[in-house]
Amino acid sequence: MSPISATAIATATAIAPATAPIAASAPATATAPATATAASTAGGWGVEGSLPLLGVVFVAGVGTGLLFLVSLVAYRRRRGAQYALISVAVGALLARSVVGAGTVLGVVPMPVHHYLEHSFDFLIAAVVLYAVYAYAPGSVGDDAPSE
Repeated sequence: MSPISATAIATATAIAPATAPIAASAPATATAPATATAASTAGGWGVEGSLPLLGVVFVAGVGTGLLFLVSLVAYRRRRGAQYALISVAVGALLARSVVGAGTVLGVVPMPVHHYLEHSFDFLIAAVVLYAVYAYAPGSVGDDAPSE
């Protein structure tokens, strides 16, 4: 038997006696609320209704909203594609704050929150890297023939 499976069996054996008598002696309805509460605050990280977390998300949203406005003003003044890409990236940051607030307020479920947040992370990274790659001095399209 491998050390990992021996550890898993020892852990399962140690945990089983502690939980089995409770489940066997208590009716099913008595354990349901405790299970639901434990599942909703797994590790004590329940975010729904958290005022401190909502405050942090609000401050982040206001700051990101201001940065988004600045990026739109820069795009309007310069009219360059690289400025449009930066505005898209900062707009995605703002959308992340909206999704975070929706999660804290209970509107966006946690699985949807994770899917959207990681999708925005990928979008932001891809847009910024493309802007740097495509519009930086000496980029692929700006190669001058050597003499």
